[in-house]
Amino acid sequence: MSDATDNLLLPWEGPAILLVDLDAFFASVEQLDHPGWRGKPVIVGGDADAHGVVSTCSYEARAFGVRSAMAASLARELCPGAIWTHGHFSRYREMSNAIMGILRDETPHVQQVSIDEAFMDVTPTKVNHEHPVSVARRIQARVAALGVTCSVGVGTTKSVAKVASDMDKPRGLTVVYPGSEATFLAPLPVRTMSGVGAAAEHALVSHGVRTLGDLARADEGLLRRVFGKNADMMRARAAGGDVSPVEADDTVKSISNEVTFARDLTEREEVASALSTIAAKVGRRLRRKQLAGRTLGIRVRYADRTTRSAQMRLPRQTDDELFFTPYALRLVEDLWQPGMRIRLLGVSMTGFEEEGVVQEALFDVDEAAPLDDGVRSPLIASEEKRRGLLAATDALKDKFGESAVRFGCELRNERNTTGSSSKNPADYK
Repeated sequence: MSDATDNLLLPWEGPAILLVDLDAFFASVEQLDHPGWRGKPVIVGGDADAHGVVSTCSYEARAFGVRSAMAASLARELCPGAIWTHGHFSRYREMSNAIMGILRDETPHVQQVSIDEAFMDVTPTKVNHEHPVSVARRIQARVAALGVTCSVGVGTTKSVAKVASDMDKPRGLTVVYPGSEATFLAPLPVRTMSGVGAAAEHALVSHGVRTLGDLARADEGLLRRVFGKNADMMRARAAGGDVSPVEADDTVKSISNEVTFARDLTEREEVASALSTIAAKVGRRLRRKQLAGRTLGIRVRYADRTTRSAQMRLPRQTDDELFFTPYALRLVEDLWQPGMRIRLLGVSMTGFEEEGVVQEALFDVDEAAPLDDGVRSPLIASEEKRRGLLAATDALKDKFGESAVRFGCELRNERNTTGSSSKNPADYK
């Protein structure tokens, strides 16, 4: 590993991947827009008294031990003098788009992985001989000119660049030169590597695999038990040999939305209402991106913080929440019974790549009649009428905002959210 501040850069041969990570992005934008907040602890997240979580926080808050995804109540205890905000996500999206534009000015090979993070392939070519570190420095300067900062990892693979980007924050630039990957990675804890979660870390450490060097040399049987079909990939990553490409297209793999509730849901009516509201947001996002999916997923987090999920294949691809919400309600019944306390609900849609013939309306039956699979038909049986209603509500929201028109079910839990939000990349593109 070389210090990127050296004036003399070593020659670079082979692939060159950058990982650009915006430093404490949401909080940095808030400090940019509120000069009086600069130099002070700022926390962007949900309400401490309502099961909220920290979306992100400034480095001043991190000095008190506050971290992303931490319970807001704990963050308040650690840093009682922090400035709190629920966030301004349209502003974050605007700033993210401007920064991604800078990256695409440098190369068309950009893979945005979240609102504040992107890979870039800047491999020198016969036409462009510029050193990757020079590109990284210029990007940092251009981003800083917008009023926020970024840290950059430079390596020969995506996994090495990702690890490098986390080594020196904020405003860090860490370079792993070709041939030094294994030496750089070997002493680092296994949890450093993307794809190693808490359960995998525990399993590995219990067998004496504590570092990435240990992981690169670990018994194949152990890796199969821990990582399953991804065992070979994880070994390659640990050794610095991962060769996954920077995928320059913006293919969306999933559309999802989830909500954490200030007060746990326990009754069927409030669960159904919340699920319908979340499904409506997923449907709108599908239509805005002109996508239709066929695999519907549900995620439930209970009061004890355990999480379960379920998914099913729909009869056809759809972007119509009035069509797929009854299936979502059926799925949630597999995970929950009245009286169980729900803290979070999520809905996701995948399966966009499938091709199929668009069928006529499937639910031209009596409104209250159950389907053969136990799913109740939509309240509006006619697909033509459903599409007309959704087109009208979409048009009103486009013109007057997301709150301009809502179905009655969306009002029930309107005040029962924490103000927290995730960094789902699909929400910001």
